[in-house]
Amino acid sequence: MLINALKSFLLLIDMQEKLLPAMANAQEAEHRCGILLEAAKTLDVPVMTSEQYPKGLGHTVPSLQDKLGNAPVFEKSAFSCWRDEAMKAALIAQHEGGRPQAIMAGIESHVCVLQTAVDLAQSGFAVYAVADAMSSRAVSSIPLAHDRMRQEGVEIVSTEMAVFELLGRAGTPAFKALSALIR
Repeated sequence: MLINALKSFLLLIDMQEKLLPAMANAQEAEHRCGILLEAAKTLDVPVMTSEQYPKGLGHTVPSLQDKLGNAPVFEKSAFSCWRDEAMKAALIAQHEGGRPQAIMAGIESHVCVLQTAVDLAQSGFAVYAVADAMSSRAVSSIPLAHDRMRQEGVEIVSTEMAVFELLGRAGTPAFKALSALIR
């Protein structure tokens, strides 16, 4: 199934100030998350983000915070966003509101992203994990996370795949704006 802008939402997981610098390919993941946020804004795709224990790990990095607009930010202590009551309620509201497709990005691939992706897939969401917009401390953990997600029915996609599926067609002002970000 392709990602549909009218049926999806973007979930940005734990892209935090004190956590991101420890990740492999951190700048690439941050850049790709920025592209996803721009696409969501351009195409009116709802966004929500999580912050794991922000007192210790800081808040969402400034470059992404600037692109979040008024998107809700949820503080959590559970690794899976689904296991945080406030986030679970917001996720259920997206699904019940006609947006059962979860586009996911963030860190760490093999912990919070993986656990959230599996929980959402098992709860009836169509889950799209954006591989180049996530990372882990150890590079070796990333393909393990992708393999595990696939086994649980999660689609592994790239930022470019997600953006062009959200767009659906060329020749629009949104296409012109977003395709320039991919180049």
